[in-house]
Parts: sequence; C-alpha cells; structure tokens
Amino acid sequence: MKISKKLLFLIGIFVVVIVGAILVSSQSSTINIVGSTSVQPTAEKLVEVYSESHKDSKINVQGGGSSVGIKSAKDGSAQIGTSSKELDDGEKEGLKTYELGKDGIVIGVNNENEVSDLSKDQLKGIFSGEIKNWNEIGGNDAEIHVVTREDGSGTLDAFESIIMGDSKIKDDAIVQSSTEAVKQSVSQDPNAIGFVSFAHMSDDVKTVSVNNVAPSEETIADNSYELQRPFLFITKGEPTDEVKKFIDWVMSDEGSKVLQEEKIIKSSN
Repeated sequence: MKISKKLLFLIGIFVVVIVGAILVSSQSSTINIVGSTSVQPTAEKLVEVYSESHKDSKINVQGGGSSVGIKSAKDGSAQIGTSSKELDDGEKEGLKTYELGKDGIVIGVNNENEVSDLSKDQLKGIFSGEIKNWNEIGGNDAEIHVVTREDGSGTLDAFESIIMGDSKIKDDAIVQSSTEAVKQSVSQDPNAIGFVSFAHMSDDVKTVSVNNVAPSEETIADNSYELQRPFLFITKGEPTDEVKKFIDWVMSDEGSKVLQEEKIIKSSN
C-alpha cells in the first residue's frame, strides 16, 4: 500500500512535536539551584537526601555567590536562588524567601597563632588596615595578612555589615572566592586571618572568640554570638510543581533533620 507524501509529512510533523514536547518537559522538570558558595554544600546535601526518596527528581546545584543567586532567581535562569545574606529592599521585589536557618561567621587564624579572642573594634582595625601587626593585639611581632571574600559574597556582605560599618576592608587584602579557599590560605600562612562559615569550619584553622564569646550552635541560636547571617532559598513568586514539592520537603521535619546535621541553626529566641 502506498503512503502519500502528504501523510508522511504529517507523520513527520507529529513526531517532531512529540519529541519536542518530551524534551521541553524534561528541561522544565529540572530544578537549578544557584547562588551562595556557603549555602551550596548544604543545598547539595539536601538534594542528595531528597533524591533517595524521589528517584525521578533532577536537581542541579551550583555556586556563584549570593548576588548571583538573587539575580538568577529574579531573571528565572534558576528555579531556586540561594543567599547567605538578607535581601535589600530593592532586591526583594517579586521574590519569596525561605530561611533554612542561621549560620555563624567564624574568625579563623592559623593554628600556630597565639591570639584566641578579639573584640569587634579590633577586627575592624585589622581588616581596615589600622592594626597592622599581631603584637598590637597580643600576638607575635609579625605583619597581619588579611584574607577576605570576593564582591558578591554573602559572607562578605554580612561581615562588612556587622564589623566594618562605614569602613572599607584594606585594598591589599588577599581575596578568595569560597570558604574553603579562605581556610586553605589561613592554614598555610602563620600570620593570616580570615572569616569563614561556621557550618564548614574545621580544625585546620583556629577559631577566635569575638568579644569573649565563642561561636557554637548555642551562642548562634541565642544571638549572643553576634557574627551570624541567614541561609536562604529564593524563588520568583510562589513556587509550583516540583520546585514547591522540594521546598516543602526542605522545610519539613525530614529537611530540618538534614539541616541540623549540616550545622544550620534554628533560632532559640
């Protein structure tokens, strides 16, 4: 039986439409989470655990910084943005935020450093460059090497807001692009100081108390440790479908258990 060219053409069009629909459906069901490098490991762990009970889920997690996360949520290039800083009034329009919990910002020095406590004023002096030598604050006679984060970092934004105020971090500070990179710099330099996420602090650098309060789950929860900021998920308007399903799970008891294991802290106030 002969099949007309017209019928073959129609069949071809039908196949193209069906394949296109499948591809679009596959792409639209993929959730892209983009933003804060501090939130990134926590988001990755949430996705890992979620995927164990949701085998068909397709969720990608990327860094880039809090500013990138906010922008990506706003322009729709990511279904979920992440931020480790509160959104400014100008950034909030059209966006919905979900607070996963709080994270402390830990002041870290090299394990060989004798300094164990600094005031907020001393930190401001160190990072602005007014205090230049460790012997000015009870340490050895050595130049202080300041390590900071890149522009757009939520950790930097929170540190500047809490510690620096109107002062600027010194121009010749060493700039790193992640918590891990800051820790590596400080661990390799006996005279370095930097700030990192409490959730990802490790014993390869030494924790310094601030105003005689050491960072801990308890002191962050009750706000007695002042250097802290939120971990946020951000969506463009109300989430729907798979994005809503995932966020609902994150905010449930199951998700809260993962967040607790990742040292993300709920407020006790």
